[in-house]
Amino acid sequence: MKFLLAALNAKYIHSNPALYSLRAYAEKYHPEAAAQVELAEYTINQTVEEILADLYERKPEAVAFSCYIWNWKMMQEVISELHQVRPELPIWLGGPEVSYHAEEVLEQFPFLTGIMVGEGEVTFSELLTFYEKKSSGRYSEQQQLQIVAFWPGAIKQAGLDSIAGIVYRDPITGELVRTKERSLTNISEIPFFYKDMKDFVNRIVYYESSRGCPFRCGYCLSSIDKRVRLRDLALVKEELQFFLDQKVPQVKFIDRTFNCNHQHAMEIWKYIQEHDNGITNFHFEISADLLNGEELALLAKMRPGLVQLEIGVQSTNPETIRAIHRHMDLKKLEHCVNRVHSFRNIHQHLDLIAGLPYEDYDTFHQSFNDVYQMKPDQLQLGFLKVLKGSLMQKEAEVYGIVYKEKEPYEVLSTNWLTYGEVLKLKMVESMVEVYYNSGQFWHTLEYLVPFEKDAFTFYEKLGSFYEKKGYSEISHSRMRRYEILLEYLQEETDVPTEVAAQKMLYDLYLREKLKKRPVFAPDQKQYETAVWNYRKNNQVSKTAHIEVFENGTVILFDYEKRDPLSNNAYTEVVQL
Repeated sequence: MKFLLAALNAKYIHSNPALYSLRAYAEKYHPEAAAQVELAEYTINQTVEEILADLYERKPEAVAFSCYIWNWKMMQEVISELHQVRPELPIWLGGPEVSYHAEEVLEQFPFLTGIMVGEGEVTFSELLTFYEKKSSGRYSEQQQLQIVAFWPGAIKQAGLDSIAGIVYRDPITGELVRTKERSLTNISEIPFFYKDMKDFVNRIVYYESSRGCPFRCGYCLSSIDKRVRLRDLALVKEELQFFLDQKVPQVKFIDRTFNCNHQHAMEIWKYIQEHDNGITNFHFEISADLLNGEELALLAKMRPGLVQLEIGVQSTNPETIRAIHRHMDLKKLEHCVNRVHSFRNIHQHLDLIAGLPYEDYDTFHQSFNDVYQMKPDQLQLGFLKVLKGSLMQKEAEVYGIVYKEKEPYEVLSTNWLTYGEVLKLKMVESMVEVYYNSGQFWHTLEYLVPFEKDAFTFYEKLGSFYEKKGYSEISHSRMRRYEILLEYLQEETDVPTEVAAQKMLYDLYLREKLKKRPVFAPDQKQYETAVWNYRKNNQVSKTAHIEVFENGTVILFDYEKRDPLSNNAYTEVVQL
């Protein structure tokens, strides 16, 4: 019998490791039942009609969908329409978006067969075996008598109620049945599911060396599983070597706090540093304040671009940190971030969350400035999502947290933050994404921000300008973003725009050799002969660009040599 595992990913470049892990576990421990398991990955950018047609054409005998906050809206439509065209088809759900309120989901969608709650490898393997036995008629006569009504419409089939970690509806009484809780899986027993990397060309490769998190951050579902389970390091090294041998561009570790175990983190970092293939990048989510001297010394030796770090700060307001049960030594975090920054070899991504308890507009303003001055390569200004099953959901009423009823359950207001202030922060977020996180305005921002009271105020005022001009609702080209910034400086500030324009020109050419010069760029005709002679005498590549700036400095931009962290061109001051 064909059992289809399906997912709706946010983008094509994403993959769903849960599906691959479920199939791999079943193939290892129940190979006969797993022989006809198929995977189907779609994206939320496809139409429901397109997805429905493919699901129908695959002709599965049972299907299970992986449900997350980003796909739940579309998923509801997909499963409803699928039931319309295949009313006899058993439909199962799993994943964090349905695990913490399974009964509610089953009440909302009475046609659903059931929900797998929590970790799914063992549960799915047992469920698959159950369906395989049922389909092949391998139940005993007594077991067959326990099967109610007909296949596959009945649910109270032999053995189903003995599978831990599921919720389903009894077809006789109509009552919802929750089986016993599924015990946590030994993750070293879960097979490595990457075999043929052709399926992952131009897609993100995810990998986990641990599950669970020792911390209890109130906004995060990982805090529910407080027991950290580590994958055997011998397995991890063997699997990482596979990625290195395959020259995978990036491996993204999905461990919730990778460095919560010092020895585990050091062994992995040492291995990738010693076996570096010069290509593969490894992404880790860490707690920076847990870094010690030995780890920092090792990170300092890494090839530029070998690793990148994502660091959740969330807030620098002590009262907020206490309320969300987050343990963080802010001074040590800042020290470690600055140390890593000084190495100039590691991309650092720092996160903030707006809408947390006790964080008002002014304290978030301060949190933003505190993190901005750490000079992260990217600063993500996110908004609290009140996830089902999280502490924030349980305490939302206490803190006056009002959030969207539909996914992604994002904060609208709190006792400390009005909806109007949330909207203002949204505009700040937009400006940070466009001007800071794009990495296309580094030198321009370095020059401009000090003219303002602080960094937050700069982005706040720039965002207000966008709204006033009606620019916030329009998609703009990269060049247009520079022009708008110059327009803002001319109309709203006393900043010397001639200098700012030169900084912008430098940033523009750092990324690419422009086909058309910006309107604010000075004419270069008087230097054409000197530039041509320099190119000829020094055998300068045709792809390189030479620019003479207004202060007389001549810069060569070599696009064949790029910074592995910023992707900016190599630059050199030359004499014509």
